[in-house]
Amino acid sequence: MSEQMELTERMLSREEKYQGRIVSVHVDTVELPDGKTSLREVVDHPGGVAVLPLDKDNYVLTVTQYRYPFGKALLEIPAGKLDHPGEDPYEAGLRELKEETGAVPGVYQSLGRILPSPGCYGEILHLYLARDLKMEEQHLDPDEFLNVERIPFDEMVRRCLSGEIEDAKTVTAVLKTKLLLGL
Repeated sequence: MSEQMELTERMLSREEKYQGRIVSVHVDTVELPDGKTSLREVVDHPGGVAVLPLDKDNYVLTVTQYRYPFGKALLEIPAGKLDHPGEDPYEAGLRELKEETGAVPGVYQSLGRILPSPGCYGEILHLYLARDLKMEEQHLDPDEFLNVERIPFDEMVRRCLSGEIEDAKTVTAVLKTKLLLGL
């Protein structure tokens, strides 16, 4: 095996381009490992959570909502952004699950975290598995419109593997749960 190359890029300067309600964008000039310079366009995001709610009959509570950037409705697991810097992702996941589906889990565990698009998007997404669900009333945000559906877990796996489900957080959580639980 050959010697490992140093891969770190060092920021030389930053230019803020946009500050929005959810994301901000900046362009950094960086020094590459070979001493040359390049630009890095970065979208900063506060981070988010996604929860795979699995009921006693091995059905997944899913949400379908319109995703404007893609011009279509997508089937996903419940998810949302962290409301403020430093918010506990564990608690945020419980909040989003209850808001979107009305489900409150008796068993709730981490499935780890993912970097959805690390080439330019600075979001960390925390994944959870919720089981032993108790159903209460859902509390959608005023600008949130979605449909909740129960889908057999095996069907979710099939749709993820066939490419029918394209949402990265949903595919990751379904396949991690399949391996974790051996379903």
